[in-house]
Amino acid sequence: MPKSKRNRAVTLSKTKKKGREHKEGVVNGIREAVEKYPSIYLFGYENMRNLKFKEFRDQLKSSSRFFLGSNKVMQVALGRSAGDELRPGIRKVSKLLRGDSGLMATNLPKEEVERLCREYEDYDFARTGTNATEKVELNEGPLEQFTHEMEPFLRKQGLPVRLNKGVVELISDFVVCEEGKPLSPESARILRLLGIKMATFKLHLICRWSSDDFELYKEGLDDASDVESA
Repeated sequence: MPKSKRNRAVTLSKTKKKGREHKEGVVNGIREAVEKYPSIYLFGYENMRNLKFKEFRDQLKSSSRFFLGSNKVMQVALGRSAGDELRPGIRKVSKLLRGDSGLMATNLPKEEVERLCREYEDYDFARTGTNATEKVELNEGPLEQFTHEMEPFLRKQGLPVRLNKGVVELISDFVVCEEGKPLSPESARILRLLGIKMATFKLHLICRWSSDDFELYKEGLDDASDVESA
């Protein structure tokens, strides 16, 4: 008789250990990078695309290291006060670690880093919940870009369509999305089918630290004065 799987003991120690080891690895990696590289940048990002970010990171792997993850873990690595900061003044970077942000340790010149972040942009299809950047409306009539096999799928997305002599036809005008309003799952799918990209993956610098300097890129920061006086 086969053994029952219902009463099999399951240990959670490996899962917990793996999580702790991962955090320790991130902390140690950041600390090694702070000691090795002359400049540390804190950057924010919009519409993160993992594959595109990996390509960007790989282009700079000979000169830089990047860290993404839990802001609290990265703060622990840098130190959050004058008493526990890893290097003098780097607590200012830690204080600004919030939201969608990451660290870049690099030996590239300041002007080169600023140029790379300023010029880097990649367009992609927007995901559910993203605010539409424009109004998209389809007019009544044939939708010749779609094959007849797609008619059932289009109807499921809320499009008022029918087949007319094998051609997908919109029987009334239809608004796919409104500018400034969040995309529904159906709207996001329709925009992808239409080939309309509304998401821009980009990076923006928040601050820069070096052993003899700290620079704040003040755009969008409400507490800049608090950080500078820290």
